[in-house]
Amino acid sequence: MLMTPLKLGLFIDGQNAYKQARNAFFSPTDPFVDGQFNPVALAELIASKGGPNGDICEVEHVRIYTGQPSSARDPKGYSANRKQISQWTSLGCTAIPRPLQYPRNPMESPREKGIDVALAVDYVRFGIDRLYDIGVIFSTDTDLLPALELVRSRYSNTAVAATAAWRSPNARRRLAIQNTGIWCHWLDYSDYQRVRDETDYTR
Repeated sequence: MLMTPLKLGLFIDGQNAYKQARNAFFSPTDPFVDGQFNPVALAELIASKGGPNGDICEVEHVRIYTGQPSSARDPKGYSANRKQISQWTSLGCTAIPRPLQYPRNPMESPREKGIDVALAVDYVRFGIDRLYDIGVIFSTDTDLLPALELVRSRYSNTAVAATAAWRSPNARRRLAIQNTGIWCHWLDYSDYQRVRDETDYTR
């Protein structure tokens, strides 16, 4: 008897996943493209590993949330961001950009604003609407824990809440809910090599 594949939705905090890849596999002096990844290839890799119970999975949604530089304050960064988003979209990924927040002090770096909220809202909304059978959050941002907790506690009959994270001898951070044993798709350097993106979008 053939098993119906479970629909997998992957929700990626783009900058967090990039930084965690660099922390896990690279040094601060390595080229900035080291840490970049193809979000659709990442989703397909996670799906190929199956669900928590060895379930067969297929990718249903790939969504990546990212900060967007200002076209006025950082035209080069804005252009690179647009090229990267265009590439993601062409692969079948849905990109959700949010404008970066620029501090008054020009010496301070711009900050992402609203990324975690946008991701959390979509994660819960997609779970309620049964748009995935397994919802995977790729981030180590603990602000996303309430979304995981809600899907796990209220919609466990129709949706599996799960996470994904990079792992190396130097890094083993993940989102976890205490005493629940929530499933994590751990990905190592060989996994990263399969999904890496070496494109320099600043050119």
